Amino acid sequence: MQQTPFYPIGTPGQRWGDAERAAWRARQVRQRSHADDVVTRIDALRDRFDVETYDTLDYSGREGGGRYPLLAIRSRDWNHDLPIGVITGGVHGYETSGIEGALDFVETVARNYAGRINLLVVPCVSPWGYEHVQRWNIDAIDPNRAFRAGSPAKESAALVALLTPLRGTVLVHVDLHETTDTDESEFRPALAARDGVAFEPGGIPDGFYLVDDSERPQPAFQQAVIAAVEQVTHIAPADADGEMIGSPVVAHGVIEYPLEQLGLCAGITGAQYVTTTEVYPDSPRTTPTECNAAQVASIVAALDYALAHR
Repeated sequence: MQQTPFYPIGTPGQRWGDAERAAWRARQVRQRSHADDVVTRIDALRDRFDVETYDTLDYSGREGGGRYPLLAIRSRDWNHDLPIGVITGGVHGYETSGIEGALDFVETVARNYAGRINLLVVPCVSPWGYEHVQRWNIDAIDPNRAFRAGSPAKESAALVALLTPLRGTVLVHVDLHETTDTDESEFRPALAARDGVAFEPGGIPDGFYLVDDSERPQPAFQQAVIAAVEQVTHIAPADADGEMIGSPVVAHGVIEYPLEQLGLCAGITGAQYVTTTEVYPDSPRTTPTECNAAQVASIVAALDYALAHR
């Protein structure tokens, strides 16, 4: 199969260098404001939760760059005798419902867990990606393949530094994502071009699904989350090969990845219960509001199951 003909950067069969990355970066357009959309909502929570700036991304002086505070929301009166729940969103900044779902959860539901579990919520891991509606960071690195010590992705390195001290003490970690039509039309072709390999078209699952950890699967936990989300939006079926995005469907709405091995966000904490959500916002069967509600439902179901099965 030939390199996809429509991706405009790079030479088929050759990995990108600095010039190609610069050309890609020059094509990115700021489309929304992290300060207005995300920081403002987090600031409004300061009377109820502890908010910390765990790092600052400084991309100022670079084309399309700027300075971005990386913000985490913590339960007030953190109690070391309680279990810990971690919620992360916006690892891929273009995946809007992960960010909005995390914020909706904190604004409307999180108070119900006071005195039961310590919550640490990072609504937007990748603010540059959020503003530019991009999967990658400013250096054309996918943060969700780079969560490891010494990561070249500053967003990933910062979150690893925040969460590593909690490793082994986290009960449940929910990482909120989307799978969109642009995954197939833009981001996968860009990935193939960047890496100098042939683009192989795939498919986009129509509906919500979860990614479990193949190294430490928790099938009953995953099904509890699926059952809750199914009351809000539809669950993606397997394709004709019994797969979704090239991975075998191991249960209703569930596939598996080796999370830590692949450098995925959900693998940072070593939580007993861990899942990655995937919403399909481009489906004609759903709406943005429904997608946000599905993310909130997944968090609530995950926390409730984990607390009941400690």
